[in-house]
Amino acid sequence: MSTQLHSSKPLSKKYLNRIFSLFYTLAVSLLLLRHGHSLIHSPTPISVTLFLADFVFAFLWLASQCFHWNPIERKVFPQNIKQVVKESEYPAIDVVICTADPIKEPPVGVVNTALSVLAYEYPTEKLSVYISDDGGSETTLYAFMECAMFAKRWIPYCKKHGVVDRAPEVYFANDPTSYPETDEIKFMYENMKSRIESGDPFLDRVTTPEFRDAFSQWTPDFTRRHHPTVIQILLDNNYDKDVGGGVMPNLIYVSREKDSHRPHNFKAGALNVMLRVSGLMTNGPIVLVLDCDMYSNDPETPLRALCYFVDPDADPKLGFVQFPQRFSGINQNDIYASEFKPETQILSLGMDGLLGAQFMGTGGFFKRCVISDDLTCSVATIQINSKPIRSNDVLVSAHKVASCNYEDNTKWGSKIGFRYGTLTEDTYTSFRLHCEGWKSVLCNPKRAAFLGGSPSNLNDALTQAKRWYMGYLEIFFNKYCPLIYGVRSMKPLQALCYTHYTLRSFWSIPIIIYGFLPQITLINLIPIFTKVSEDSFLLYAFLFLGAYGKDFLDFVVFGGGSSRRWWNHQRMWLMWGLSSYPFALLEWSLKSFGLSTFGFNVTSKVVDEEGNRLYEQGVVEFGVESVLFYPISVASVINLWSFVKGVMEVMKGRLDEFFVQIFICGFVVVNSWPIYEGMVLRKDRGKMPLKVSLASIGIVMAICLLSSLVFAS
Repeated sequence: MSTQLHSSKPLSKKYLNRIFSLFYTLAVSLLLLRHGHSLIHSPTPISVTLFLADFVFAFLWLASQCFHWNPIERKVFPQNIKQVVKESEYPAIDVVICTADPIKEPPVGVVNTALSVLAYEYPTEKLSVYISDDGGSETTLYAFMECAMFAKRWIPYCKKHGVVDRAPEVYFANDPTSYPETDEIKFMYENMKSRIESGDPFLDRVTTPEFRDAFSQWTPDFTRRHHPTVIQILLDNNYDKDVGGGVMPNLIYVSREKDSHRPHNFKAGALNVMLRVSGLMTNGPIVLVLDCDMYSNDPETPLRALCYFVDPDADPKLGFVQFPQRFSGINQNDIYASEFKPETQILSLGMDGLLGAQFMGTGGFFKRCVISDDLTCSVATIQINSKPIRSNDVLVSAHKVASCNYEDNTKWGSKIGFRYGTLTEDTYTSFRLHCEGWKSVLCNPKRAAFLGGSPSNLNDALTQAKRWYMGYLEIFFNKYCPLIYGVRSMKPLQALCYTHYTLRSFWSIPIIIYGFLPQITLINLIPIFTKVSEDSFLLYAFLFLGAYGKDFLDFVVFGGGSSRRWWNHQRMWLMWGLSSYPFALLEWSLKSFGLSTFGFNVTSKVVDEEGNRLYEQGVVEFGVESVLFYPISVASVINLWSFVKGVMEVMKGRLDEFFVQIFICGFVVVNSWPIYEGMVLRKDRGKMPLKVSLASIGIVMAICLLSSLVFAS
């Protein structure tokens, strides 16, 4: 019997999911039949609008059921690896850490991410860490020169004492066990941190001639959008030793060539450069992609990935192992739904039971040959480059493949590497790999493999979602459409999972309709739904309670989340539907017609003291005059006004005919409490800007006046 490295089993809720899907599908079908009957016999603008809303709801809900058809959970047994493969035969791993803006992504945080993986519980001679600096920052390069020196003390310290938190900022913040050298290591770290953050001229502090020469490339003409390739070897395992004489991992800084007149394809372009550069310099058979703020939370993570890659019985079509995105620093009730629990920890289990989870942009271990142009795809047969990484031939070739024009007339970005054409290159790349027949697995250990930052104010949370869902639209509306090309190229259920993700922006249609139409008609005393006394009311009650009840079970009972976090997540879903989703559709439409071009905006990882205080208190921060706040403010005001009008009608004995409309208004009002607080009750910096509040009230008054004129005619 072979040694077991991993196992999988279906989740116990699989059959509950299928039974619920069957009954709910029948209920949705009855609702659509009612709409069809109404449209045939007595069509009105209101009935057509409600049909559109419910049809979009029905389609997206049915597509989402593919996630729940066959969810599975996996376990890995890294303690058994040495019974299968010798440590000397472990495949080399190249880690790529992406950063792009030293202002929004402070170098100290990036250094912590790098140190956490440099100190992996893995043979150091088989580990190489590449820093992809797409901002071309002197500050970032200097930070990693400091990082290289500190790593010579940090790595042996972590391995000697079995440290688990190997990002020093996290380690020292958790009041660690004191060892004889702990205070000295902490003192060294704090000094390194202060030097990086000081903002003072740092060139005088660089004593190594090689490192000083590196900064000569920053000429007056050097800008973040126009500069030559910079490749600097900071640690070389052929030469550098730690304080105990042990071998160090490779640490290499790379900033690709930029030409302001040429497209650079955002993160996907940077990753493809790193694939080529690392392929020439170290050529590790496994490539780990990390965001700069996603530090390692488990030093044995590479061994967990190896449980799949070195398994003699592994599926030869296994392309990558994905670890779920998990986040640190989220406040107790996750007021901005920054955990993205459904996507990273619930729906991903369902995709894992089909062809595998999607790549989440970070935390993915890839076989190099799957995303590169290697001819062979056996982890064991890809050999590390035999030439020293400092050799002139290697460095000249590395500069060449990092040039702007290297990809001209090649398949990079279309059929090789990370795919271009969308802001969400992660989902698009995994979709294309699944179409090509590759599979993936989700490795979800109890202790999170990686922890990263998340938005800590409402504007950043809405903007991040808008960017993602605009990218998803770019995936759907191209020649590799998941609903057409995907269904032909992979399992239909997996293709529908991608279809659901890429069309989520269309949730805005039913959310906007249900956020305004029942309210406007209630204000004008026009009933549009069935009465409580009619049998068909039970259908509406089942559809609402069934959807929310099932979502609650998935999130809280089966997913282990809290009820408060679930409530905040569904509130954010409504906010996304009113702001992020429609603006994603708008920006995609403008870009498609060539009217505007929107680029990739890095989400800031910097939180000021006041913003952090509000976030920790669970108080929603508005603060800025963001266009994304207008639709949610208008919706909250019009729902409050219509709810008051509905209560007045109830006092006149009209509850039976207006109950559904009043319930919808009341539900939105309860969800809108943080908005009312921000508009009226709060005086702190994070309150809703007065301009937004007044404009929202004015827009509501205009809507009410216009609707009264329309319905009167």
